Amino acid sequence: MSGISKYTYSTLTTAIRDYTEVGATVLTQTIIDGFIMAAENRIFYEIPMDSDRRQQSTTMVTGQQTLNCPDGALFTRGIQVYTATNGAITGANTWLEKRDQTFLNEYISNNTTTGIPKYYAQFGGASAAGTGTSGHFMFAPVPSATFSVQIHFNKMPVGLGSGGDGNSDTYISTYFSQGLLYACLTEAFAFLKGPTDMLTLYENKYKQEIEKFAALQLGRRRRDDYTDGTVRIQVPSPSQ
Repeated sequence: MSGISKYTYSTLTTAIRDYTEVGATVLTQTIIDGFIMAAENRIFYEIPMDSDRRQQSTTMVTGQQTLNCPDGALFTRGIQVYTATNGAITGANTWLEKRDQTFLNEYISNNTTTGIPKYYAQFGGASAAGTGTSGHFMFAPVPSATFSVQIHFNKMPVGLGSGGDGNSDTYISTYFSQGLLYACLTEAFAFLKGPTDMLTLYENKYKQEIEKFAALQLGRRRRDDYTDGTVRIQVPSPSQ
């Protein structure tokens, strides 16, 4: 598999069978799809990626304490509330402070405290299929008008797959191709129940790759030379 700079759904499937030396009669496409899904989910949960960042604008409801989270949201990075109403994302705005739901319940006391929200909490999720929600936000004070709100969050992306249920390639398969392969091979050798040394080998290889990927996603992509300065690595001088 030398010379591959990224994996597609097709080439990753081939690579898994090549590395394990097990054909399609055992590692069917359905089984391999399970490996890929498990590997992608592992990476999504271990490393919050910039490619998964989203923004969504909506409008609060006057007198209504709650609002649906964006569909597919994994976690919320922040919420801005604008004094403008009816979806106008402009003008004065503030960032809400996140608190526990119990704090908000005490703060608003029977929904009688209204105004521009200052706090928010998140609850619920895992709603019934078709409801289109990933949980709910609670606000305090209760909105006294149809304030505009912008939600910043990370969303679970569509992974690799065939047909209309997936992509032929993704951000991970392009920019974290080796890590994705090693995560899939870890799943594959666990499924095949051995050999244990190969399972350990690819688990360790995955951990090495995820450390480098984390340094990129959580380090270099979150800084720049102008505001943070150029990264300098100390080089020890030879002893005299």
